[in-house]
Amino acid sequence: MAKQVTTVSDDGFAATNEVRDFEATIDPNGEESPDTLETLLSAYGTCYVPALRVGGQQRGVDDLGRIEIETTGDLNDDDKLESISFDISVEASIDDETGSEIIERANELCKVHDALKSDLHAETSIRGDAA
Repeated sequence: MAKQVTTVSDDGFAATNEVRDFEATIDPNGEESPDTLETLLSAYGTCYVPALRVGGQQRGVDDLGRIEIETTGDLNDDDKLESISFDISVEASIDDETGSEIIERANELCKVHDALKSDLHAETSIRGDAA
């Protein structure tokens, strides 16, 4: 099984991404739409929500209720992502130990968390004269 996204840019820096029957525009400059790093952080937070819910269920908290994740991506001097932090609030009443167990399990379940590793870079090729 594979996931496929087609990214098209006719000019400039912004690109439209075709994902199945959906389209999303990403503007690296952040002028017309979210920029690339904001999009990555959004995907990470969005992926973490179901990981938290399942992790909670597996750790005895059947319903976390409303989940809010404040995702912060700190940038280095080259405007590249240096670190990511989550500040997570859940509606359910949980103690620190249970919260830590839920986070540990969510880290194991979240596919974006798994993908953010140094040995996962795109294998690339390029060809000219494409129309």
